[in-house]
Amino acid sequence: MALKNINPTKTQAWQKLTNHFNDHKDITIKELYKDVNRKAHFSLEFEDLLVDFSKNRITKETLDLLVELAKEVDLKDAIEKQFSGEVINVTEGRAVLHTALRSNSEEPVFMDGKNIKPQIQAALRKIRSFSNKVISGKWKGYTGKSITDIVNIGIGGSDLGPDMVVESLQYYKNQLTTHFVSNIDGDHVSEVMKKLNPETTLFVIVSKTFTTQETITNAETLKNWFLKSATIFDIPKHFVAVSTNLEAVDNFGIDKSNVFPMWNWVGGRFSLWSAVGLSISLSVGFDNYRALLDGAEEMDIHFRSEDFDKNIPVVLALLSIWYNNFYKAETEAVLPYSQYLKKLPDYLQQAIMESNGKGVDRNGDQIDYQTGTIVWGSTGTNMQHAFMQLVHQGTKLIPTDFIGYKESLYGLTDHHKKLMANYYGQMEALAFGKSKEEVHLELKFAGNEDKISQLLPFKIFEGNRPSNAILFDKLTPRSLGKLIALYEHKIYTQGILWNIYSYDQFGVELGKELAKKLLNKQS
Repeated sequence: MALKNINPTKTQAWQKLTNHFNDHKDITIKELYKDVNRKAHFSLEFEDLLVDFSKNRITKETLDLLVELAKEVDLKDAIEKQFSGEVINVTEGRAVLHTALRSNSEEPVFMDGKNIKPQIQAALRKIRSFSNKVISGKWKGYTGKSITDIVNIGIGGSDLGPDMVVESLQYYKNQLTTHFVSNIDGDHVSEVMKKLNPETTLFVIVSKTFTTQETITNAETLKNWFLKSATIFDIPKHFVAVSTNLEAVDNFGIDKSNVFPMWNWVGGRFSLWSAVGLSISLSVGFDNYRALLDGAEEMDIHFRSEDFDKNIPVVLALLSIWYNNFYKAETEAVLPYSQYLKKLPDYLQQAIMESNGKGVDRNGDQIDYQTGTIVWGSTGTNMQHAFMQLVHQGTKLIPTDFIGYKESLYGLTDHHKKLMANYYGQMEALAFGKSKEEVHLELKFAGNEDKISQLLPFKIFEGNRPSNAILFDKLTPRSLGKLIALYEHKIYTQGILWNIYSYDQFGVELGKELAKKLLNKQS
């Protein structure tokens, strides 16, 4: 069996953490900040990324014990097994090698005795060549016009990843307009169709099996719409596929040379790094797509080689386990201070909750401890006027990641100063709050002395609410790749610590099966 089966709650480190938690659970971030060097001791820098995790309810001892837990469940071994292509997705009998897709190294990775690196390089060359043809205008539609619009038809990992990246990299996009159709709700595809001209639209159908109900239904609808003005002989100029089912693709009318590969060692929610990312390459150009992959690879190397106490994904995963399993915090908020990243929380919901939403361990036994955090969020400063009230003064403990950039892309410095003042201000408010004495003074100076006793309890912020500052120099394809890979490795680390399989997703099947049965009854 590829991965070791170690129940974390039965380890020595867990017992020590439990004792440590009982002794320190009432500790406050304000107290911890009496150490003037705290920020330096609880920050990690990696190239253009700074992660400050000093505003957490942890001491040096907490971190040491969490690292001890990672060592006791043999996280190092699990990381090596993933990167070297062992079958770690045991329940589906697959390796998990999205990391190989972005690797520039010549080091071979073997699958069934065959090095997969040449296949990956060939797929990238095909993506580059095709993207260049379409973007340059050399690729013509059936009336001889160049392409103006791309429609990505997929769902889940074949939609959320590319959609999120295209949205995040709007600043870098070319003249093509990219649309995403995912929901089986016919109103979704109908709204997209209104914006399209059949003569200048290219459809990218993304489905490994070419049988996914939502994707194929939407593809057929768009094909029928297209055929109102064109003929079946024009389909090869306007439809391409990312799939393994060559027969079904051929039956659809797509030319074999316009099929891009998918591999079963790449899970759907980690597939934007493969040809599933074709619409990203079309939208921002292949060079930017390659930079996205390169940024992810930089994080891969950091994750694979760095000591756990200096390893950004590992530290963030350990903190998450500290709150989830010891403080019983059930959710985590991800708050990007960039409007470009508005789809990141949606993307991470799939990546995290579909991976680690498991109630059975690697032995197949029911789990009696918490796994899988609930992830939610929105962009700053919008969410400050929405749900932050609950994070600041509600009854729930919600650890929070704040993602920011030192520099804005369009250079409106006044806007950016205000944005970043809010970024830092929110974390400060969460950590340190506002005491009874401070509120008292504030009301007194405002001339509200007569209302002090009435208003005091409502204006107190207890603080002591944890947050991480994830700060990049600038939003670029490379830094975005790094950010996405950071969360991917955090997910895997948590799965190893919780003794679950992160890479299957049987939980999505039952509803689909029942929908099929109901559909058959109706027809």
